[in-house]
Amino acid sequence: MRFAIKRLATHWVYGGFLVGLILFLLTPIFVTDHSILEILTYLALPTYMMHQYEEHDADRFRLFVNTLLGPSHRGLSIYDVFIVNVIFVWLTLGIVIDLTLRLDPQWSSVAAWLLLVNAAVHIAQAIVLKRYNPGLLTAIVLFIPLGIGLIGEANATLLQHLAAIGFVVLLHLGIVLRAL
Repeated sequence: MRFAIKRLATHWVYGGFLVGLILFLLTPIFVTDHSILEILTYLALPTYMMHQYEEHDADRFRLFVNTLLGPSHRGLSIYDVFIVNVIFVWLTLGIVIDLTLRLDPQWSSVAAWLLLVNAAVHIAQAIVLKRYNPGLLTAIVLFIPLGIGLIGEANATLLQHLAAIGFVVLLHLGIVLRAL
């Protein structure tokens, strides 16, 4: 059992990439009779999976962060990366999709800010370090347009946007604190 969990934690990104492709291919089937906002919210999940492939293929992100932090810090383990990406990203987006469809379309603002805050972190890191970081390309090319589209369609209140931003920032701070 422990060996199986380690293999999942080590190779999750490849399954995520393939599932993301399947979700994109199934989009025309799943999104019939849905609003643009609902479709964009649904697309946040497979889009994030494509980003995760750029970011985590060959363990790029974890190695990048751990090298950047140096040996004096804990760094990220393969389990940290797995939990953050599968539980905190995939599960969060799955819940947001469900809440957007069943409860209130403004829940899509969480998906929007998950994309946009992540893109901002990648861009800020690239500017500060003056170099590429794993995930930067898809953060710019995929996350910014989709995130802006979601914001434009969400019709969320300022309070809803602030709550979504706060939630997403807390997720990112949790990763930083874990690594330190």
